[in-house]
Amino acid sequence: MPGAGNPHYSILGDRMMAQQQSFEFRSAVITVSDRDALLATIREIAQLHHTHIVCFDAEKMVGLEHAESAVRHAHHSFSNDSAISNSFEMEALLYAAGSRQCSIAASFGIHEGKNHLFICCCPPSSDAWNALARYMDFINETWDEPGPEKTNRLMALFGITPEEIEAAGTDRVTALVLERVALLDVSK
Repeated sequence: MPGAGNPHYSILGDRMMAQQQSFEFRSAVITVSDRDALLATIREIAQLHHTHIVCFDAEKMVGLEHAESAVRHAHHSFSNDSAISNSFEMEALLYAAGSRQCSIAASFGIHEGKNHLFICCCPPSSDAWNALARYMDFINETWDEPGPEKTNRLMALFGITPEEIEAAGTDRVTALVLERVALLDVSK
C-alpha cells in the first residue's frame, strides 16, 4: 500500500499521469462548523499556491486507493477534454461517487461536523500543505480496512447488491467500488 506507515503519500501515477502530473495525499481530521467558509479558504489556498486541493470524506471511501483512482480518472478526463464538470476538484468527487450528479458528488467531500479526510494536493505544494495545517490535523491513517458498518454503507452508496457480495466475497468490496468509479467513463 502506498505510504503505509507514513501520513504523506506521494504518488507519481501511471500512464495517466505521464505528463509529469503528480499528486500527494495526506489524511486529516477536522471538525467543521461552516462548510462554505472552509471550502472558500481551501480554494484561496489552492489558487495562491497554484494547485488543486480535493477533500474526500474517508467515511464514504473504501480507502486511499479509491481516492487515488478518482484523482487519476479526473486527470485523465481533463487531459482528454472529456470532463463533465468545470473544475478538477468536482471531477474527482464525481469519480469518487461514481456519479454524474454534482449534488451526490459533493456529499463525498467535506461536511459539517467531524470529518475524516483524504486530502489531495495536485500538484504537490509544501506551502499549500503548511497553509492547510492551520485548519486541520494531519494524521497517520489510511482507513483502508472497512468494517461491517462501513461495508454496508459502501454497498448502499454504490448500489452493490448482496448477490454481488456473495458472488465476489466480502473481501472484494474495494474491487467492486473501484469498478463503479471506472464505470463513470462508460456513462459519460
